[in-house]
Amino acid sequence: MTERTLTIPEIILIAGTRVALGVGVGLLIADRLPRDARKAAGLALLAVGVLTTVPIVAGILGKPQIAARV
Repeated sequence: MTERTLTIPEIILIAGTRVALGVGVGLLIADRLPRDARKAAGLALLAVGVLTTVPIVAGILGKPQIAARV
């Protein structure tokens, strides 16, 4: 298994994108807001979550690996 170190800001950024994705999906399936507002907000949050995940994952995968422990 590959190990990489993450800083606290990176962990917060990853969590933030997961929250945006979750809230976006939640708004899309909820019935609390009017349909048009729910759809617009849900799709916007979903898009933000997906689009910000790609560069974060690329940055993490591009980090050097931790030396193997013996």
